[in-house]
Amino acid sequence: MDIGGISSLYTDYVQNQNTEETKLKEKLDSTDYSQATDDELLDACKQFEAYFLEQVFKEMEKTVDCVKGEEDSDPNDNLVDYFKDSAIQKLASTSTETQGLGLAQMLYEQMKRNYGL
Repeated sequence: MDIGGISSLYTDYVQNQNTEETKLKEKLDSTDYSQATDDELLDACKQFEAYFLEQVFKEMEKTVDCVKGEEDSDPNDNLVDYFKDSAIQKLASTSTETQGLGLAQMLYEQMKRNYGL
């Protein structure tokens, strides 16, 4: 794959990230959870927790001191960023499914109370 292809792949990925964020927001805004089953409600809460963890991990990554000069610029940096973001997404969703922060469970219980389920 040439450098133009990698750059195009990364650009598509960034646009997809914005699209995924918008889709999640629209799904949460448009869904009436008063008629949702317990599984649907818990799934929405887990999706939110995974997204939250992903954002936390990305902000934590920004605190790591990486010194790069302009002369050190590597054409493969976009590809590395692509896979790093994918790894962070996978880590966040795996963390939510296995142990989690408990945020999804708290949201689930609160939503059940609010919607009277």
